[in-house]
Amino acid sequence: MVTWAAFAARAREAAGGLRARGIRPGDRVLVHARNSVAQMETLWACWHVGAVWVPTNYRLTPPEVAYLAESSGAAAHILDPVFPEHRAACRAANPALRVELSLDAEWDALSGPAAPAAEVGRDHPAWFFYTSGTTGRPKASVLTHGQLGFVVNNHLADLIPATTERDVSLVVAPLSHGAGIHALVQVPRGAATVLMAGEKLDCAEAWALVERHRVSNMFTVPTILTMLARDPAVDTHDHSSLRYVIYAGAPMYRADQAFALEKLGPVLVQYYGMGEVTGAITVLPPDWHSTDDARMPVGSCGVPRTGMEVAILAADGAALAPGETGEICVRGGAVHAGYWNNPEADAKAFAGGWFHTGDLGHIDARGLVYITGRASDMYISGGSNVYPREIEEALLLHPAVAEACVVGMPHPRWGEAGVAVLVTRAPVGEADLLAHLDGRLAKYKWPARFAFWDELPKSGYGKVTKREVRAKLEAKT
Repeated sequence: MVTWAAFAARAREAAGGLRARGIRPGDRVLVHARNSVAQMETLWACWHVGAVWVPTNYRLTPPEVAYLAESSGAAAHILDPVFPEHRAACRAANPALRVELSLDAEWDALSGPAAPAAEVGRDHPAWFFYTSGTTGRPKASVLTHGQLGFVVNNHLADLIPATTERDVSLVVAPLSHGAGIHALVQVPRGAATVLMAGEKLDCAEAWALVERHRVSNMFTVPTILTMLARDPAVDTHDHSSLRYVIYAGAPMYRADQAFALEKLGPVLVQYYGMGEVTGAITVLPPDWHSTDDARMPVGSCGVPRTGMEVAILAADGAALAPGETGEICVRGGAVHAGYWNNPEADAKAFAGGWFHTGDLGHIDARGLVYITGRASDMYISGGSNVYPREIEEALLLHPAVAEACVVGMPHPRWGEAGVAVLVTRAPVGEADLLAHLDGRLAKYKWPARFAFWDELPKSGYGKVTKREVRAKLEAKT
């Protein structure tokens, strides 16, 4: 166990060591590490000297991390010693490198003269939050100190209200991204954070930790939440201490959502967000969740977050009426400062004074937001727009279907048609699946064919990478 006082002292000591090695305000510090206390020390040590934290997902390959080192122009690399190939690749790719440290005894011994924390303003970069790169090479989203201050307050207000020093949070995802933001939110309340022993999700260990430490909140993504809820260990450990189980990163299928509610009770909190808006777009709190479809806004990701504005805009930038589908756009204090060294991406993302998420959806008359899918996922079949998300939702209601991914592929008659790639729990035929869709979806939305795979390709953040699905399908035709 590490106390907050000891943690703060160690971070200041490490900051002195970074400063002594020449790290200055504004320098970027790339950190490639598994979840650990030392990894979190690097965050606070960087901020103490006014440097920018550049964490990477430890699941990335050496070339992927080398690209992040190069594109960020990091002055320092801090890597777990278990990643020697990553270290060599980053060193070769990044001519800006001045300091290289191993996150082991070398980091533990790092110290230097004590000094006051660097003076930073609201707009000073604090964190390069790299996008997952599911639609291209990752871009560095520049999160500032002022923006993160807004997000912390926003999360405390909307996601885990009434959190105090008596609360405990469990980390079940990489701290380099959303889980790291959630860990940051615990700090101003002095709530404890519990880390798992290994880098891979162990559901039995997670539920044992919930019971042992009386965990009250955790951040997950839908895939992880589903795994936790369906693991037998959920029934053998006391999880009554949970007040908030937050899921984000992708919409959750209704069947999985209802199952998790049955297992865990009214503790689910959904938020819709993305790295560029640091998770703070909408929230669907526990009171709005239910296993009864008539009692909850099924398919909705909730209402705009505190201090944030959400609009549905047409391609020409005009605001659309309730119920009309367009691009989900947002503005407010949680929106990032822009992409690092990428003015073209900034111009596109901030067109018309709104941040454009790239997601399609609509807002109903009550102000509830619904996500239809990614603009890049939509395809046109026989002249009609088709949104894969609703097809996937319908397929997942079939008891034999565990996972579903629908992509548009070229079709000689319709221009494009859907191909459904399924992971199943039991054998199921195409005729049975089409009979299941009959009455649930208009026939023009039905997949033209089905493929059955053992697993779907996913990014390091648990999202199905449709680009890879499409590439594999193309390779098989």
